[in-house]
Amino acid sequence: MAVPKWNTTSSKRDKRRANIKIVPPTLSKCPKCGRAVLPHTACNFCGFYKGKEAINIMAKLERKEKKIREKEIKAKEMEKNASKPLSAEEMSAKK
Repeated sequence: MAVPKWNTTSSKRDKRRANIKIVPPTLSKCPKCGRAVLPHTACNFCGFYKGKEAINIMAKLERKEKKIREKEIKAKEMEKNASKPLSAEEMSAKK
């Protein structure tokens, strides 16, 4: 059996191990729902990718989960709409 002729020094060993580390994944925000999503993937929560529906999430959910998810999506849309000012036409249409 082969045996190393010299001991590996601690500095040599540590230099070799310097690049072995855990790197957290880079996340981006979903433009539709605002959740953290891996880049270049469809959102698991709303099913949209690049502004288009890639996955029909509602078809995969059960009845109870569907109601909860629909309420969350409506609440998110209401928050977005409430933040921008209404024009005169929109205000009159609201009444």
